Amino acid sequence: MFDPFRICAFTVPGARRPSIYCPPDADLAVQIVLFDPPNPNQMQYMSLEPISLALGREYLAAGAPDSTLDENGIQGGKERERVAELVAKLRFHTVIRHVPTKKELALPAILRQINCAQEVAELLQKNTPLVGPRRKRSLSVSERVVESAQSLYTFAAWSLWTLFMAYAFPTLLSIFKIAIIGHRIVAEGLLQLLELPLPFQKLQSAERRGAVKGTLALKDISACCQQVHLRLQQFSYYPTQYSLLRRRKATWSSFPTTNSDYIRFYNSLWLVANDVIIGIALGSFISDNAQATSQLIGGVLDEYTIEGLKRMIRWLMSYPGGLKLNTELAAFLGDLFLWVIEYWASTMVVLIVPRLPTVVYVVGCSSFAGATMPIAIFSDLLSLLTMHIYSFYVASARIFNWQLTIIISLFHLFRGKKRNVLRNRIDNCDYDLDQLLLGTILFTLLFFLLPTVVVFYLTFASARMAIISLKATLDTCLACLNHFPLFALMLRIKDSKRLPGGIHFQLLDAEPTRVSYQEEAERGDDHDDSAGDAEEEEEGGDDNDVTSVAYIRLSSTPLSLRQIFEQYFQLWARIRQHYLSPTVVFRLLTGRFVPPLGRSQMYGLQYSVLPRQRATIAEVWKSLSENESPSTNHGTPANPRGQKGYLGGYGRAIGKQWK
Repeated sequence: MFDPFRICAFTVPGARRPSIYCPPDADLAVQIVLFDPPNPNQMQYMSLEPISLALGREYLAAGAPDSTLDENGIQGGKERERVAELVAKLRFHTVIRHVPTKKELALPAILRQINCAQEVAELLQKNTPLVGPRRKRSLSVSERVVESAQSLYTFAAWSLWTLFMAYAFPTLLSIFKIAIIGHRIVAEGLLQLLELPLPFQKLQSAERRGAVKGTLALKDISACCQQVHLRLQQFSYYPTQYSLLRRRKATWSSFPTTNSDYIRFYNSLWLVANDVIIGIALGSFISDNAQATSQLIGGVLDEYTIEGLKRMIRWLMSYPGGLKLNTELAAFLGDLFLWVIEYWASTMVVLIVPRLPTVVYVVGCSSFAGATMPIAIFSDLLSLLTMHIYSFYVASARIFNWQLTIIISLFHLFRGKKRNVLRNRIDNCDYDLDQLLLGTILFTLLFFLLPTVVVFYLTFASARMAIISLKATLDTCLACLNHFPLFALMLRIKDSKRLPGGIHFQLLDAEPTRVSYQEEAERGDDHDDSAGDAEEEEEGGDDNDVTSVAYIRLSSTPLSLRQIFEQYFQLWARIRQHYLSPTVVFRLLTGRFVPPLGRSQMYGLQYSVLPRQRATIAEVWKSLSENESPSTNHGTPANPRGQKGYLGGYGRAIGKQWK
């Protein structure tokens, strides 16, 4: 039977660790866990699980629904579901299973107590003066004068605070709430407009008929509309998010669950402020140099999308790189593309280039709403001004794919085989002589015409990939400006205890402590004859007991940089899986359509801190009403001296909540 009275804990002057003495016959192993109590005022805490900088999977924003996934995303989702089913089945066949011990089950409760340790200590210190005896002597004259002056100052401050809280504050609060609701109504109208389905379906390849459902909206085809949609979503979520943070401060408890909300909220505010600051500087520069900027853009536009493309096509119409192409087919394709370029230059470019200074000035003015707006507008202008290159790529890819498919079919015919569509295999087939002769002639003609089509296809495919790379770079810049974990990164550098990624136990060097029985008697032995026994033990010298105590340091493991930038790694993996996968390479080599990565997929990173369903106007009003303090609702003013100046009420209130 364990007897707690047989353990003696004491501190030695100059030692940083507590010492433990236990008699030899107790046969106990003593372990002391040392830790630095987290400071709740600085939002420090310990946690078994890493803090989440994004909302859960069930709270993902509506900007990235599952229906917008591309083929790779759908296949990846199916693969994850298949692996989850296999893991669930494997758990039923597990023979050895680790049963959590009582200590492991009690670890979360112990961590909650550790997180509350400093708060409990402050509570005890604040309520200690209330327990002591009252002062027996009467106040002196000077003390009464000082107390009267303090009472007069307190009464004046209390009266002014009462008048402000009773008349001015409710009026200002009502005006502020009405302004927020008005902004929410306008934002909801714009959001509904940006989410309004357009009368055409989403672009999909011929191999995936029916795989993509739904229609496109303005936010799905325009980066500028998507950026406005994101900002309106953030501004609509701010009141609810702030109400949650205020509700957290109203109760006395540790807040590990709401610390991530705090980080997301202020990280979003910080990013918006930085976006506006950078945008003001960028907008001032663009507005002051609108003429020079428009000339530069016009020159680049004419050089690379009109004249440069013409020179490239004329070069392909001759003998590019010494290749002997089919002259008639090259001339036909070249004249067709040149005619489209001339028509494009005489319509769109002539209409846009003279108005470029005005467009640049408007872009500069939009920069005052943030640096993300000119980037988004530039991305839309890039898509608009390179639409003819996109049409060239689609046309050449379709011609190349058709020709390659016919050549493969004729090659099977040339070998006396055919493709069985039902069984998805190649079967033997008996053809007549005239069929074989005609197939051989067509195969020879198409095979010798293939290099001419290939060079045109490779040219426009390379141009299309360059444009997609530039747009992906712009979208990555938007993602960095909208969702860079700047606040979390600064917390990681400044105070890593606010970003817990787990806990760590470190075994410290053992320090054997020699405790004589005389010291033991001085620390708590009430027997009179223990002193003599202690002297006899000291004379022996060799019989002094030695107690070796294991000291363990408990510390919080900070969130790693990989975990902080985890969503950026996911974005890069998504881009790499979409554009650098073997499927995409095979599509490029066979002339099949390679759709760009969906805008909702690129913006899925930025929507990860927003809920899936927006809060309605009624819910926003309810959260703002619940956020009011009880003193405001009942007309009773709060304490003007704050929490520290009113220890009695503060301590009693905390004591009730603690109970």
